[in-house]
Amino acid sequence: MLKYSKQRESIKNFLVTRYDHPTAETVYLNIRREFPNISLGTVYRNLNLLAEIGEIQKLSPGIGPDRFDGNPTPHYHFICRHCGCVMDLTVSGLDHINILAGQDFDGEIEGHITYFYGACPSCKASEKCSS
Repeated sequence: MLKYSKQRESIKNFLVTRYDHPTAETVYLNIRREFPNISLGTVYRNLNLLAEIGEIQKLSPGIGPDRFDGNPTPHYHFICRHCGCVMDLTVSGLDHINILAGQDFDGEIEGHITYFYGACPSCKASEKCSS
């Protein structure tokens, strides 16, 4: 049984209100308002623990720092190669991807992580304006 922590609960509650998939540093800067003595290391430990126990998602898109998502249910993400924003992406019809991946694989596929990359709507619009 995991011991209750007000700081961990506050971190989780903060993430649930955000849809921009903040970095650990952004979480830290916001949580410090409620817990002025909290360290960045404590925030990192709690974020990793919450991700490990499945209460949040840790996103490691390969562009910039890890991001954190308060929505633990499986869903897809889009990463803008220009501004680095991370957005939820609604994708239907990919439920069978684990079955496809497992067709020529003797092991057992339990899940997958897929990131989509490109230009977000704002960056795409500004590219058109500068052309």
